[in-house]
Order: sequence, then C-alpha cells, then structure tokens
Amino acid sequence: MTTLKALVVDDASFVRDLVKRTVRQRFPVIETTDAQNGRRAQSLMSRTTFDLVLCDWEMPEMSGLELLQWMRQQPHYQKVPFIMITSRGDKDHVVEAVKEGVSEYLGKPFSPEGLSKKIIKVMGRRLKEAMDGSGKSMDGPADAFRESADLLTQKREVAPPKPAASAPNPAADNPLLAAGRQGGSAGRSAQKASMTVASVRFSDSTLKSVVKDVNLTEVRVIAKRDQVFPGILDQAVVDIDTGEGQMARLNGYVHQLQAVDKRQDTDFVSVTIRFVDEDPKKMEDLSRFVARFRAAAR
Repeated sequence: MTTLKALVVDDASFVRDLVKRTVRQRFPVIETTDAQNGRRAQSLMSRTTFDLVLCDWEMPEMSGLELLQWMRQQPHYQKVPFIMITSRGDKDHVVEAVKEGVSEYLGKPFSPEGLSKKIIKVMGRRLKEAMDGSGKSMDGPADAFRESADLLTQKREVAPPKPAASAPNPAADNPLLAAGRQGGSAGRSAQKASMTVASVRFSDSTLKSVVKDVNLTEVRVIAKRDQVFPGILDQAVVDIDTGEGQMARLNGYVHQLQAVDKRQDTDFVSVTIRFVDEDPKKMEDLSRFVARFRAAAR
C-alpha cells in the first residue's frame, strides 16, 4: 500500500491535533508528522521528504510564509503542495501567499470538510491512486466515534423567547445596547464593558458579543441567544482590537457555554473561549488588550 507523508505545522498543539485527526480519519493512507514552528519544520523537511505541507502563517522563530519561501527554493520541494491554514484571510495576505507559491489557502476556523476538500484538490490523482490501492474510498463514511462527537458538539441555533409586544427598539441588533437596557446582572455587566465589542469567528458562523472578562488564558463573552452558537470544543478565532488600528487574531476553542441567568428563557448566553496560541507576539498583543480592558472596567 502506498503511504503518503504530510507535515502539519502550527504553534498551537490543539490545532495540530485537529488537523492530524482529520487527515487520519479521512485519508488513512497519509502519515502525519507535526512541528510547532517553521524552524522545526525546516529541520524535519531537510531530513525527510514530505508529499504535503499544511502550515499556519503566524508562528514564532519562523513564520509559515518564510517556510514557504524557503521550501520553493529547494529543488525537491518546488512542486510539493503547500496549504496555508491561517486566521489571516484578508486579500493582501492571500495575494502575498499566492505570489510565494502557496497551493491553497484555508481560513481558520476550518471544518473537517473544508480541510478535506483542500487536500483532495492539491493532491489530486496521487491521493486517489493511493486511496484506491488501499481499498479505501475518498467519500468513505465517517467512523462511529466521529459521528457521536458531531452529535455532541454540533452547532445549534437557539430559538429566542417570544418577544413581548413593544415599540420598535433601534438597539435590537446590538447585543451590548440590548443587554444594557435589559437590566439585571447581564445588562449591568454588558453596559460596564460598553467599549469592548468582540467578534468571535467559527467555521461557519460569527458571534456578535461583548467581552465580560479576559486574561492571558481565556476570554468570556456575552451574546444574545438568537444567534447560531458553536459546540463545545469547536475551533474559534477571536478578533481583538489592540489599539492604533491593529487587530490581533487569537486562536482558541470553546471551553464553556452557559446561560447568563438562571431561567430557561434567558436572553443571553456566556461563551468562554480558551486560547491555544503560543506565539510571543500574540501574547504581547493580548497582554496590552487585557491591561486596557481592566483599566476601562474600573
């Protein structure tokens, strides 16, 4: 049986594990090795030839773009597929990666289906032949464990409580203003954090929310319940304005979902995102944000 080799590069072990698990479940003919940054990946690639590289952009010591630049200068790696998996999805970064020879670009957070499609696209006939040779189908069914996990962690749209008859509310689409007018503990908390609106991105939805608390390990946000909520352990990217027009994109996963009030018809849900990045630059950006948030909350 033909075995292909893939190198997974990301400074967050949680993301590396997600990628490796997806590859292992969908493509059993691909053997995975991982590295925590571009420098380590470069060392591994100098000793072993890989058939596919799946790499983050922002990493300490050597970024994904620098690894891609080095890789395309090596004769035996000039045509090896390179998939950039990153939270940097703006046009300028995509264009820059394409110029340097990236094969495909996948935004974080990603779904297993999205990653699988990218791998099939860049590996093409070589992957199909390897799968056929092993007796496996490219569209084979998911294993029972993954199906069970999907049932436990699937995203759901929480039905809002029936609204009481009232005059139109111009702040209805603003979770912060709505929380402030709602009264109670949720309203006071959101009103106090009125300058800290957060955007939390998941693989197929974005949660509009306000920051309730944040530290170097996790962030807790409050969102109106009439949105699509993620599942426990779902990947997340938290976009944080660090000031002066700079945006930090912090990778994490859903650690906790909890009703804000102790009643079934609560209007707000608390979501805790646990950070997974190990990039010193991101930690520096996060530290500045935490200090600014705590100063504003006094």
